[in-house]
Amino acid sequence: MTSRSLADKCCQSLIVERDMLGMMVETFTKTSTGTNLHLVPTKAFVDHHNEILRRYVSGEPHITSYFCCAPEIYTAMDLPWNTFLTPAFTGAIMPGYHEMIDASGKMFRGMDLCTIIRLAAYIVEEDLVPPPTAVIAMIHPCDGINVVHQTMAKNEKWSKIPVFGADPPYWEDERSYNYYADELKKMVAFLEKHTGIKLNTNRLREVIKESNKQIALWQEYNELRRAVPCPHGGGMGLEVFGEATTVHCGMPIGTKWLKDVIADAESLVKQKKGAVPKERIRLLWFDVLSLGLTLGLFPWLEQEWGAVVVMEMFGYSPYTQIDTSSEDSMFKGIAKRALAEVPMIRQARGVADHFMEDIERIVIDHKVDAVVYPGYMGHKDGSANVGLMREKCRELGVPFLYIGMDLFDDRYTTLDELKDKFSKFFTSMGLGNK
Repeated sequence: MTSRSLADKCCQSLIVERDMLGMMVETFTKTSTGTNLHLVPTKAFVDHHNEILRRYVSGEPHITSYFCCAPEIYTAMDLPWNTFLTPAFTGAIMPGYHEMIDASGKMFRGMDLCTIIRLAAYIVEEDLVPPPTAVIAMIHPCDGINVVHQTMAKNEKWSKIPVFGADPPYWEDERSYNYYADELKKMVAFLEKHTGIKLNTNRLREVIKESNKQIALWQEYNELRRAVPCPHGGGMGLEVFGEATTVHCGMPIGTKWLKDVIADAESLVKQKKGAVPKERIRLLWFDVLSLGLTLGLFPWLEQEWGAVVVMEMFGYSPYTQIDTSSEDSMFKGIAKRALAEVPMIRQARGVADHFMEDIERIVIDHKVDAVVYPGYMGHKDGSANVGLMREKCRELGVPFLYIGMDLFDDRYTTLDELKDKFSKFFTSMGLGNK
């Protein structure tokens, strides 16, 4: 086996990101009073990076996957997984991030392809991520993600890594769930073959039961976000999503953290305290989030306008509980979750109706004053539904803001330009009058 070291080029970006996150953990530890809700998720990413690096050096199995590919199975197999989509979401803290974005544009001779996908392909091509034992391909909800796998297939190092992609059906019915459950069973067989780790059905049952608890807590938390004023800002929705579906999926530590989040929210609701001293505008942010938004735009919205993101696409969780009575019921439940319930996958994979259904439900339940569709340049599927979403908002009697921006590159539509758009929108709609 070829000698491996943390000094290898493929480890450097992960090490830098780990160290930047580690600095955040130190800050939380030193300055927090009482429960700091950001500490556990951030430390989890530090631990995750360390484990991927350790396994790369030791040659122990780890895989590359994506957030919609049945993470309960990976937890049950004690199989660490990495996704090189993450750097786009955490890019705001990374030195040289803009240079990477620009280089990815040169690689594809243009900047019109989704920034997440461009970065992922660039990271593979430039040897900036530790190559895994195996890859679970993401082939839904969008076609663009296949560019990453085409890049792998042409790369000298990555072309030797075995790849499996579970084939996602289009419809959401019993036949589709059963079909995808069979695909996930094939995925398990693939992982067992290439990692040497066997999936224990009883262990999978334990993990799913814990995951069911997390989903129930997530939904309980969303009920608390209906309170006026809303107890937390929009950034917390992304963290809850991350805990329940990635870093601590099906793990007791994630369940405990979710209980802490709920306890904090309950305390604030009882005291009638919100994310801002005086809440004036309740927003639905109907797309994905990035660290840059939660560190830059959202605090300004709260401080300047009293505008709080009370729900977002990644925070909304129309999940159902998984039946753990048999192996077949577990795989069918995971299949349904992966196809029809994971945020963004749910809306973008199939029929356009989900965009309208979710907007209506959230606007009514969370007393939303305005719906924001950021119009991410990489989400051309969603932008095709803008007319339908705007019409739905007219029916509901709430203003609709379409921006047109890159959620992961703050130069596409700058923070100052975003502030100007929001200020003009709020003023013209008579929202947030001071």
